[in-house]
Amino acid sequence: MRISHKKRPQPIGLIVKYNQGIKALEVRVIDENDQHLDVMPIAQALALAKEKGLDLVEMNPAAHPPVVKIVNFGQFKYQKEKEARKQKAHQKVIEVKGVRLSLRIGEHDKEMRRDQAKRFLDAGDKARVEIILKGREKAHLDIAKKIVEDFVASLPDVRIEQPLQRQAGVISMVVAKK
Repeated sequence: MRISHKKRPQPIGLIVKYNQGIKALEVRVIDENDQHLDVMPIAQALALAKEKGLDLVEMNPAAHPPVVKIVNFGQFKYQKEKEARKQKAHQKVIEVKGVRLSLRIGEHDKEMRRDQAKRFLDAGDKARVEIILKGREKAHLDIAKKIVEDFVASLPDVRIEQPLQRQAGVISMVVAKK
């Protein structure tokens, strides 16, 4: 019998010390109504939180003394995770999409690739324009460079992210919208 040791997906986590996890001797306490109470020993702050039926959560561990707040930890954790999920949902991941040309590309095919590159750029992605040189084509680097440069020049309002470069038999350039 084989046991699988797959990693469980990590929740959008936040690592916050609370109650007995707080190791400072003295803390600056803020109550549940955001009122600054005072600097007091950790034992006194824990007793105050327990008396109110709430938890003591470390808000700013870098401060001297650390700032703690009296809140319901479950509710606090839920709010922070909700904010993190919302931020993650609003992130736009920029991809680099490829547009492949050749030395013998026809004018119509070039138009199709140009439209494709415009769609990629309008969607907010970057476009990698590349030519793969095969066999004797490798001897005609100058022609390949000219084709890529002319293609990029025909695209409206783009900036060059990565200049023309050659890797083995591939000539490429990465462009993005201005």
